[in-house]
Amino acid sequence: MRELSYDVVAIGGGPAGMAAALAAREAGAERVLIIERDRELGGILQQCIHNGFGLRRFEEELTGPGYAHRYIEMVRNSDIDVWLDTTVLAAEPGGVITSVSPQAGLQVVRATSVVYAMGCRERTRGAIRTPGSRPAGVFTAGAAQRMVNMEGYLPGKEVVIVGSGDIGLIMARRMTFEGAKVKAVFEIMPYSNGLTRNIVQCLEDFGIPLYLGHSVTAIHGKDRVTGITVSQVNEKLEIVPDTAFDVACDCVLLSVGLIPENELGRAAGLMLDPITGGALVDQFRQTSLPGFFAAGNVLHVHDLVDWVSEEAAIAGRSAARHARGELPEGGAARQVAAGEGIRTVVPQRLSPLEPGKMSVRFYFRAARPMGASLLQLYADGELAFERKLRIVKPSEMIVADIPVRKIGAATKLEFRLAPAPGKAETEEEIGEEA
Repeated sequence: MRELSYDVVAIGGGPAGMAAALAAREAGAERVLIIERDRELGGILQQCIHNGFGLRRFEEELTGPGYAHRYIEMVRNSDIDVWLDTTVLAAEPGGVITSVSPQAGLQVVRATSVVYAMGCRERTRGAIRTPGSRPAGVFTAGAAQRMVNMEGYLPGKEVVIVGSGDIGLIMARRMTFEGAKVKAVFEIMPYSNGLTRNIVQCLEDFGIPLYLGHSVTAIHGKDRVTGITVSQVNEKLEIVPDTAFDVACDCVLLSVGLIPENELGRAAGLMLDPITGGALVDQFRQTSLPGFFAAGNVLHVHDLVDWVSEEAAIAGRSAARHARGELPEGGAARQVAAGEGIRTVVPQRLSPLEPGKMSVRFYFRAARPMGASLLQLYADGELAFERKLRIVKPSEMIVADIPVRKIGAATKLEFRLAPAPGKAETEEEIGEEA
């Protein structure tokens, strides 16, 4: 069994892992390693062959593999070590990482800093407890995406999509391109959970109906799925009597949410946010375990990969600074809370702010759809900062830079969303927000 040492180890070779490793190397980390369990770098991007990636990061529109290729080339042109087809079995406090691969067998790495970048997995039928039989033909949308785009298999000819997450919307268009008939998309919430551009480009442009406030109450079929039963739900998400109807299909794709892959962190005693499912972190993306950082979808689910790369770079630079003993320590962390109108906020705490730091970037998810809104910061109960936002949707992340002078010496920070006074302006009137 080999035992090696590194300054920074990124667990996961997707966009977050690569961006974190590159940022760590650029920040001065001498020995940097990426451990990836798949046969190639790129993570989920390799199966996302549609365009729309990189508009913020590279200021041009790329496909998923095209975006991944940019980062893969940067990694190849660096002296970052990469272990492919390697599974991490444990990442223990103190930076002891145990991994196994067919080529090298069991290996132990001692890392000064570790970046969690494992991404997330899809919520399955069992997680949402859909009644009915258990026939073949029921897939998660991501599994179907890999089958179609990478393996060349078509999972069905008459398809229904359950849930309106972005992968489900994109697969509605993709299955249509491949000759399948997409009957409808059914969403239990009264609003869509996908980006507006995907609603327009993937459903409306192809005449695929979207049923909001509907839940699948049964799946039918013995050997192969033959149809589903759908019912309306009320504002409490309870089934409305006498609203059930059947839809014939031979394939059901589930797009009902993503769960951060935090089994390694949970086994190591990592403190998790019960809402995001990811780690509790500070502005450096350092977790409750000293020397362990988190970024990307393992921290909280993103809607744009550009935000993943940006946040991972923060974690990578911080990991490099920790490896050199330069990361600020000491002092009580200030808690950051999600108040009225906000479901999640990252980071959830602030470590002592560095001298000369002008602002801190926060990432938010709204609790419900709103029109033109005000993002408000209450510092120790007093309104300290306010910014006008576009139309707010839970599916679209809010990113805002909060000036340090507005945070001041407050010990408790709370962010809220409030309706903007006056008429509901259009996006053009409100203008571009950070």
